[in-house]
Amino acid sequence: MSVADHSPLIDLEAQTIDRPNRPVLIILRAEAAIVLAAATTAYALIGSGWLLFALLFFVPDVFMLGYLKNARVGAHVYNLGHSYVTPAAVFVGAKALASPLWAGIALIWIAHIAFDRLVGYGLKLQSGFNDTHLTPRADQAA
Repeated sequence: MSVADHSPLIDLEAQTIDRPNRPVLIILRAEAAIVLAAATTAYALIGSGWLLFALLFFVPDVFMLGYLKNARVGAHVYNLGHSYVTPAAVFVGAKALASPLWAGIALIWIAHIAFDRLVGYGLKLQSGFNDTHLTPRADQAA
């Protein structure tokens, strides 16, 4: 069987994605709860202070501003700020530079992403703001 015989999860031409069913969504939300708890605990251990945590917790939502241009740009910009990859890279850099402030900021960012995933906000699809990797398609709902 060749690679061409397999159905891809993402059809780049149609911009559709097979999204998870209910049992998978439960697992993904449980993972998010664990990441939120771990990031918050790690932040507490750094000791950067809860005022900074509260002030910066929703800052990653500025990545929604890409939607002012259009849905395609909005999805790309939002996903840049709501993928664990970006704050993980900031955290690695912070540790390499021995910067507890930037390590704390990265952990706040990770906690924000985990919170979003826990309450159902996932990575955005180009089809619209409400279409995410966590949103079941209409034919998969129930």
